[in-house]
Amino acid sequence: MKAFVAGATGETGRRIVQALVERQIPVRALVRDLDKGRGILPDTVELVVGDVLKPETLADAIADSTVLLSATGATPSLDPTGPYKVDYEGTKNLVDAAKAANLDQFVMVSSLCVSRFFHPLNLFWLVLYWKRQAEEYLENSAMHYTIVRPGGLKNDDGSDPIVMRGADTLFDGSIPRSQVAQVCVEALFQPEAKNKIVEIVAKDDAPQMSLDQLFAAVS
Repeated sequence: MKAFVAGATGETGRRIVQALVERQIPVRALVRDLDKGRGILPDTVELVVGDVLKPETLADAIADSTVLLSATGATPSLDPTGPYKVDYEGTKNLVDAAKAANLDQFVMVSSLCVSRFFHPLNLFWLVLYWKRQAEEYLENSAMHYTIVRPGGLKNDDGSDPIVMRGADTLFDGSIPRSQVAQVCVEALFQPEAKNKIVEIVAKDDAPQMSLDQLFAAVS
């Protein structure tokens, strides 16, 4: 297995990279700025320059990778096309490149509530709407996929048990990014994770279950 990570220098992406490294999985990390990447990511990670909005850069960047994990996302800005370009077009470009490269699996970090059009987050240039359109593109790609929809993302590490449900069943809650990374990486090893949308939050009163049990419980 060799993992290609898009959005590798973001807060969630860098934790996915770290989780892969801890599992001793070789990583190719897509970066737009080599110096920034070197300052954030472990030395053992292979950095490749490219941009999800420039599809011509992706084939060479993916190279001999076998799986792809995407933690891309538009940053808040005054550009109303940001979520459309990054969350939708960027993900489409990644899916097309992954499919052309015959990758084994595509793991996408999305968000809770993407199916709720009338949600406050859609005031940010329809960010949830465009994430859902990207999910549908991946679902229809004929690739093996896992779509991970986390609740509110926290930078601090936590140990509360993870709650995992199927699509459109969790509508509030939060989760540390480190636990999101663990779920994304574990999805590569669990047959029960393939071709599923999973929604995740962490709750102190939830029963402690292993990730394989959580994935298996989602229909």
